[in-house]
Amino acid sequence: MDRLETLRVFIAVAEAAGFASAARNLGLSAPAVTRAVAAVEERLGVRLFQRNTRRVRLTEAGERFVKDAKRILGELEDAEASAAGLHGEPRGMLNITASVMFGRMFVAPVLMDFLDRHAAVSARLVLLDRVVNLIEEGFDVAVRIAHLEDSSLSAQRIGEVRRVVVASPDYLARNGTPQRPTDLQAHRAILSSQAGAAEGWTFAEPGGGTDVIDVPSQLTANVAEIAIQAAIAGRGLARVLSYMVAPAVRAGQLRVVLDQYEPPSVPIHLVHAEGRRANAKIRTFVDFAAARLRTDAVLQ
Repeated sequence: MDRLETLRVFIAVAEAAGFASAARNLGLSAPAVTRAVAAVEERLGVRLFQRNTRRVRLTEAGERFVKDAKRILGELEDAEASAAGLHGEPRGMLNITASVMFGRMFVAPVLMDFLDRHAAVSARLVLLDRVVNLIEEGFDVAVRIAHLEDSSLSAQRIGEVRRVVVASPDYLARNGTPQRPTDLQAHRAILSSQAGAAEGWTFAEPGGGTDVIDVPSQLTANVAEIAIQAAIAGRGLARVLSYMVAPAVRAGQLRVVLDQYEPPSVPIHLVHAEGRRANAKIRTFVDFAAARLRTDAVLQ
């Protein structure tokens, strides 16, 4: 094996935490994998793995070297992809997913403008109010409105949204404006499980910490639009994400209340699975969408 192949074998053993499993993953014999790792260790003059009968794990030197080895191979793959034209003109099918309301309001218009500029790209946009597994479900890009867990996905933050309580001017004129979260117990709410506010509303306390208020409600809906329309009609207060009601707030149909007690904002990310080696259609769309969405004041 040449030096690059032995690096690939070393990385495979580190990721599989075993020689036999790495050999199966690579389609090589176990002795070939052992010889490749031994060649790397001999060349470096250090032991990269601690071995016993039950497990294989990286030494301190191995922990440092595996990061450099991955970077080296990643840069090589980037160069090869560029030479092969994968980073050239965007083309092919682009699969995108987002939550239903955000996708309709923001992602669909951006995607249509992107397709106007790139005739060789076609797209499938799937709007779902759940977290999608990009790899297992065949998506290239997802919009996530959440605090991201650590993962292998690449992410670009494009903005943030707030959880806001809103009511119509007519409702507030008839029932008064709540001044603190506990006042909500004397009001009526329309709950929305889509906006994550069907099991009690969480507020930030001025001195730190949080408080959960159970608000009396006659109606719970699984989509935020129902709660928003009911709030506009004066049927009570609703708690939703700020982007959902931005048009109604601008039009004077709804007012935000208790904004000084809002919990921390929720970030919005564009995520995809291929990092710097993403092909042209993914990389170009993510850059285009991020630039467009970051200019929308509703998301800042």
